[in-house]
Amino acid sequence: MSSDPWGRVDEQGNVFVKTADGERSVGSWQAGSPDEALAYFRRKYEGLAVEVELLARRVRTTDLAPKDAHHAIERLRASIVDANAVGDLESLVKRLDALVTVVDSKREERKATRAKAQEEAQGAKERIVAEAEQLGQSTDWRPAGERLRALVDAWKAVPRLDRKADDELWHRFSQARSNFAKRRKAHFAELDGQRDSAKRVKEKLVEAAEALSTSTEWTDTAARYRDLMNDWKAAGRAQRDVEEELWQRFRAAQDVFFAARSEVFAERDSEQRENQAAKEVLLVEAEAILPVTDVKAARAALRSINDRWEAIGHVPRDARPRMEARLQTVERAIREAEEELWKRTNPEARARAQAAVDQIQASIDKLTQQAEKARAAGNERKLREAEESIAARAEWLAEANKALEEFSG
Repeated sequence: MSSDPWGRVDEQGNVFVKTADGERSVGSWQAGSPDEALAYFRRKYEGLAVEVELLARRVRTTDLAPKDAHHAIERLRASIVDANAVGDLESLVKRLDALVTVVDSKREERKATRAKAQEEAQGAKERIVAEAEQLGQSTDWRPAGERLRALVDAWKAVPRLDRKADDELWHRFSQARSNFAKRRKAHFAELDGQRDSAKRVKEKLVEAAEALSTSTEWTDTAARYRDLMNDWKAAGRAQRDVEEELWQRFRAAQDVFFAARSEVFAERDSEQRENQAAKEVLLVEAEAILPVTDVKAARAALRSINDRWEAIGHVPRDARPRMEARLQTVERAIREAEEELWKRTNPEARARAQAAVDQIQASIDKLTQQAEKARAAGNERKLREAEESIAARAEWLAEANKALEEFSG
């Protein structure tokens, strides 16, 4: 008979393994020695030990699901309990028991990780929904639409939640996108209507502009074109291709008119510059009249200059005030000389001046007589009053004589 710490072979060749519950037969061996029999059954034990080690390594180093790990442990445990092998089978079972604890710990870790991932996913999806609902009220149609499309991709990248929570958030997300799409559609429908209206208005403006393009009413037509441009701006925009085509026609009509006006104005400006040169010569001639020594000759000379001035025609607008001011200075000097001459030669005015002199002189003569009487009578008060009145009237007489002398100058 042969034996080892975990098994033995009896005389009949039966092989036994030692367990906590006593010996258990694991087979028989008739072909060789007892040592060979034990060695054979120990190799079976070693195979089981390798399986336990491999399973322990899988549990600790891979993402083996707890359910699958438990199934593998129980399957291997059943193999060990009823194994036809010789060895410390109890130690293998204990290692499997310890492995169960590891699997349970990993299950809790996975559960916590999954719960955290769900919490993060919930937060991510709630943020996506909140942003989508905000964008749903936006009028920045293009960037908001692009961002909503990006949020759909972001939603897909976030793990699913439990069905109820996921469906509720998705419903809000969908509703926000749907509201935005409806508002955008309504906006662009309204915009299309506005563009059609703008097209009709601008077509009429173009027709009006083209009708005016051959006008020669330069000032009125230019003002009308400004009004048409203001109407154009107020009309809003048509569709891009239509807007461009109508604008080209509108601008072309303006260009025809303003090119013709520029050509006419260029000719007119050249003529007006020649007129300015001619009038500058007349101004030199007019200013030579000053100072006025012969009023009639000066007036005749200015009349001749005015006739030739009017015959010459317009000068450039920027030169007109300065030139007219110079001519008016000559006109004003002649008019003042005429007024002065009239004052000196007006018979009625001279008679009034002479009458004033005579009246003041008569008053002085009367006061002189009163003074003599007061002196003779020794009336100092009346004498003083008479002499003061005579002195005042003497001053008046001097001024009146000056005025009279002007008529004899």
